Amino acid sequence: MPIEFVLRPFVRSLPMATCAPHCRCCKIGPSLLASDLANLAGEAQSVLAAGADELHLDVMDGHFVPNITWGPPVISALRKHVPEAFFDCHMMVAKPSQWVPEIAKAGGTRYTFHFEAVESDDLDVQGVCKSIRDHGMQVGVALKPGTGVEAISSVIALVDMVLVMTVEPGFGGQSFMPNMIPKVLALRTAHPDLDIQVDGGLSPSTVDVAAAAGANIIVAGSSVFKPGVDRSEPIEIMRRSVLKLGQGLSDADAEKALVESARKRSKA
Repeated sequence: MPIEFVLRPFVRSLPMATCAPHCRCCKIGPSLLASDLANLAGEAQSVLAAGADELHLDVMDGHFVPNITWGPPVISALRKHVPEAFFDCHMMVAKPSQWVPEIAKAGGTRYTFHFEAVESDDLDVQGVCKSIRDHGMQVGVALKPGTGVEAISSVIALVDMVLVMTVEPGFGGQSFMPNMIPKVLALRTAHPDLDIQVDGGLSPSTVDVAAAAGANIIVAGSSVFKPGVDRSEPIEIMRRSVLKLGQGLSDADAEKALVESARKRSKA
């Protein structure tokens, strides 16, 4: 039985932590790690056509996390097939500063490093942020489930986005951790103009609690790349959740926003 069916009654029974309505743009970023890796370019083009705003690329080095995925050569090759796409590079690597130049050269748009990885780096957090910015990329910082939001209080002004992991990083297909949602609410309450991303176990069945707490960038893997599913459907459901529960739009206004989004895609 798919995990979202197991989780649905539990997640829907949770008390909804609700933020004040925010104006941060809703973005859906399918995680290509869950796609058919033998057809990576085709999968990327498919989800972009289905309404994805960005492509989530998980880079794992086998040190910060046990698994190894892809690196700059694959990102560079993919960039040739989707030259206008937003590449959201989630860097699960032990020395994030060392990867910055090559990821930038390969075509990364946002470089999201793990706060926990910086202790083994040659640069401090401020230095890593500066290097990313100097190489022309947006700056994101990620927090593992065991790291509180207070850890990044001194550098949050230097980043464009905070990624709250709702699973332990390094493996796809894990169960959503709803006890991470208070982090999202704390960040949205303190920083209404910040982009807040959630990654891990997100699907149409689990997105509502994240959206209500203030997450505006949703990463989803297996729920989007499920065989036989129209990929526009989960993307639209998750976008509607952010529009209604995060931005506070009415049903009618949310539908208008969805129609406008589809119209813009058809013109692109």
